[in-house]
Amino acid sequence: MIRRQTNDKIPNYHQRSNLWRECTTFRKLRQIHASMIINGFNTNRFNLRELIYVSALVIPSGISYAHQVFDQITQPDLFMWNTMLRGSAQSPNPSKAVSLFTQMEKRDIWPDRYTFPFVLKACTKLCWDHVGCAVHGKIMKHGFEENTFARNTLIYFHANVGDIDIASALFDSSGKTQVVAWSALTAGYARRGKLDMARKVFDEMPEKDLISWNVMITGYAKRGEMESARVLFDQVPKRDIVTWNAMIAGYVNCGLYAQALEMFDEMQSLGEQPDEVTMLSLVTACTDSGDLDIGEKIHRAVLDLGGGELSILLGNALIDMYAKCGNIDKAFKVFHSMKEKVVTTWNSIIGGLAFHGHSEEAIRIFNDMCRLKLKPNDISFVGVLVACSHAGRVEEGREYFRLMREKYNIEPNVRHYGCMVDLLGRAGLLKEAFEFVDKMEIKPNAIIWRTLLGSCRIHNDVELGRRANEELVKLRWGESGDYVLLSNIYASQGEWVGAQSVRKVMDDKGVRKEAASSLVDTDEDTLMHFLFDSKSQSKVNKKPGLIR
Repeated sequence: MIRRQTNDKIPNYHQRSNLWRECTTFRKLRQIHASMIINGFNTNRFNLRELIYVSALVIPSGISYAHQVFDQITQPDLFMWNTMLRGSAQSPNPSKAVSLFTQMEKRDIWPDRYTFPFVLKACTKLCWDHVGCAVHGKIMKHGFEENTFARNTLIYFHANVGDIDIASALFDSSGKTQVVAWSALTAGYARRGKLDMARKVFDEMPEKDLISWNVMITGYAKRGEMESARVLFDQVPKRDIVTWNAMIAGYVNCGLYAQALEMFDEMQSLGEQPDEVTMLSLVTACTDSGDLDIGEKIHRAVLDLGGGELSILLGNALIDMYAKCGNIDKAFKVFHSMKEKVVTTWNSIIGGLAFHGHSEEAIRIFNDMCRLKLKPNDISFVGVLVACSHAGRVEEGREYFRLMREKYNIEPNVRHYGCMVDLLGRAGLLKEAFEFVDKMEIKPNAIIWRTLLGSCRIHNDVELGRRANEELVKLRWGESGDYVLLSNIYASQGEWVGAQSVRKVMDDKGVRKEAASSLVDTDEDTLMHFLFDSKSQSKVNKKPGLIR
């Protein structure tokens, strides 16, 4: 008969010695580990437990080191297994927790009441509903379904990625006495976008914990209902950094940048310390609003937060902010000040330089990255191809396009094709540009045809311009700017009958001309947004120019 363990309290790990309490950095961890090996403590069960615990749960990003150590232990005990499961489940790669659990089963290691919740949390993060349901079955097999810790995690799993009806049934049968169960069900409904149901459960809660308040505030903020979010924010008895971050991110996502900055000021005035998530939201606000003065203020706050050093995420965001706000010199300073750079860091500076016409410098930085043996990705090639296009380096652009596939095994996407079309079109190689589009392995979109139409206008090619316009009309018949470009091509060649016929087609189809704007600037902006914005294919600036 399987013995059920009834102590439902979350494990309170034994007190660590002063030596291990002082171990808060990778350097210190490695020093202690080296000392263990030299002095023969590597076989001491207590020290091995502490080494696993500190590397997996205490040292930031130490889970990889914990796995290396764990793999060398011949007979890890259940504490070590559970510690590794816990650390892996909350790491950026939670699938490791599922793999560890599989190893446990193969070795016939008997789980306890803490083992399964860590695996379920990993399944929730991964959205692995089938695996999570299999774990649910194992929980029942081992007799832990009535265990409060396991049951609450089951409610959270099913509410978020499993079967919401099962979550409700577990909650109704025995979960209503636990505030954690209420919060789990609330979070599940909110995550599925069922805010009305989430609010119903939230309002019925006999006791609300901070997690449930944050779930509801975050749910409203993500849906853009900032007034509802603010009402709850003002009512919450006690706030933490998650509460503030939810509001700030919500305002930023809604384009309410002033309110986001006001929230940050309020947060600081009350003595709440921001974290990296806070600062990323604020840097995004400055980037989107183009407010360089506020951006510099946020930059100083970021440096204060990190003790003068920049994380990769914040460094990349600041480079992007300065580049898009037009201060490429400061973008460069941020780039050079970063002690650790990854490919996305290099992409940020290359794209910023290319976007603002510093083509030669962008190409140089790209080549520097390759010389340092950093493998460029698809975004890297967008940046360097744009730079080649602006610099008129046709042959070099062709070579980069070839290398992308042949050397780096990167299949070109629509943005890379768009870069090549722009490169050839700017250089006046219109026939080659059209042949290139005809041979594309993916279907050209409206941006590519409009780029060709714009190139035809610049180089006064009526025949090819007519074809580009015909393709555009098939994709989006009501865009006045497409007709305007063709009309301008006719007019530039003195073919007034052709220009008039375009106007007549517009009238017959009910295409209305929009308020005047700079045709060249608008085409350039549209293409740049398309090339550098990951969401550009669904959110492109569509303000066409008019006949002037």
